[in-house]
Amino acid sequence: MLSEITVVPVEQRTLADYTRPELVAPQLRQRDTAGIISELCQVLQAQRCVADVLPFYHTTLNHELLSNSALECGIALPHGRLSGVKHLQFAFGRTPEPVIWGSKGSCRVQLIFLLAVPATDAAGYLHLLASVARLAQQPDSLAQLRLADTPQAVFAVLQKIRLRS
Repeated sequence: MLSEITVVPVEQRTLADYTRPELVAPQLRQRDTAGIISELCQVLQAQRCVADVLPFYHTTLNHELLSNSALECGIALPHGRLSGVKHLQFAFGRTPEPVIWGSKGSCRVQLIFLLAVPATDAAGYLHLLASVARLAQQPDSLAQLRLADTPQAVFAVLQKIRLRS
């Protein structure tokens, strides 16, 4: 007997639907853009979200150097878009203290969402990106993400943040 697949309606989806506790690094070791992206890429590869970490890292870093994704609220939204990525998902990382994201004079960030994007999923990617960016308008959620000290605690916060409708 086949089990039924449960499809969650878009209006009920949360940010947690695009990650899992194993993709959360609440204490990043790196303190610069390239290092943080590398560390989160390795998290994605360890969980088999990206097949080959080097092309994903280069794609993500090159895109970030061309278009800085830092937001004034302390979030960075780097992403890598490749055909080898099967599912839209993200790794989340937090630095102990805010770091300058990208070039000098850029925003200081503490919360980094590294999105792994299938090459053919433009609509899903833009919807997720808009939902994460909307956190800039949710200071309580940002504060909870900064205080959550374990992957499970971060994931619990992400479960409360609904996708943009």
